[in-house]
Amino acid sequence: MERGAIFLLTDRPDRSASLEKVLHGVAHCEVVGGGQKPLAGATPVAVVADLTLTRRESADLLRSVMRENKDSGLPVIALMRSNTDNDIRQARNLGATICLPAYTEARVVAQALTHHLTPAADVAELPIARGVTRATEVLTGLFGQIRDGGPIAMPIVEAGLDPILAAVREGGLTRWLDTVWTHDDATYQHCLLVAGVAAQFVLHLGFREDDRRHFVRAALLHDVGKAQIPLAILNKPGRLDADEMAVMRTHPVIGYEILLNSGCDAATLGAVRHHHEMLDGSGYPDGLVGDAIADTVRLLTICDIYAALTERRAYKPPMPPRDALAILQGMDGKLEMSLVRHFGEAMLPAG
Repeated sequence: MERGAIFLLTDRPDRSASLEKVLHGVAHCEVVGGGQKPLAGATPVAVVADLTLTRRESADLLRSVMRENKDSGLPVIALMRSNTDNDIRQARNLGATICLPAYTEARVVAQALTHHLTPAADVAELPIARGVTRATEVLTGLFGQIRDGGPIAMPIVEAGLDPILAAVREGGLTRWLDTVWTHDDATYQHCLLVAGVAAQFVLHLGFREDDRRHFVRAALLHDVGKAQIPLAILNKPGRLDADEMAVMRTHPVIGYEILLNSGCDAATLGAVRHHHEMLDGSGYPDGLVGDAIADTVRLLTICDIYAALTERRAYKPPMPPRDALAILQGMDGKLEMSLVRHFGEAMLPAG
């Protein structure tokens, strides 16, 4: 009888021992590599590749496992020694569905697998898994197109909107956030957080279907300009200095220009360019004031700030939702307070 197991592929078994121990808490774990092979009859339910993929033999190990399990839909976590565009692209091409830094704590890797191995009988998790997977595919495709120097294909974006709305509506925002927080790429994680929060907000406000899709589109695309920000700045594990911040602040205009050349609608263009604008004129890139800031932008800015405050990063713990809402409430003059109140109701419903 076949036995389902997590396959831990490793080229450093001594350092993978602690990870193996934690993975056994999720499911039976079989180590592959370092002279070890899985027991006869073991079949993978997931793969964790603790490999240096720039080494040919390590890449070949992952390739061979994926070849034997082609089209199985396995979750595959690659623990990356390096996070350059080429390294991440190589890992994705080899079958990785999640890329995490090599220093990621074993418990976080286990959490990521737990979300992807939830039994199919848990119907509440199904729309969440579909929504996050589809939205991640959209972001991966868009960022790849941008980094390759081309415009983006808007139909790809459209295909990801309904799964996000369905996931939040049917599975709930909390499950969406718990799933997204296991995501490997900080920029993708933030875009997914903002998209989920935006979906919850417009569902709470009772927007019409077309308006819901429009707003979630803007949320998903709001940071596409970061695809052209150097990874050393984008993935810096700490605060940016003044020069780095100046580069980072170019991302709204970069995103606007990319989408303009891709035939994006005017409202989404405005939201992408202006999501860092503030009502008092202290925002960027155009220093807009008051009525010059569109309603979509006002909504999106609140979602963006809340997601940034509550997301989990290696260098900071997540802020509790009530504390994040308190900060938003303290931004009178910069944000529209009536919208902040509605947003608080959407994030922390009564009861």
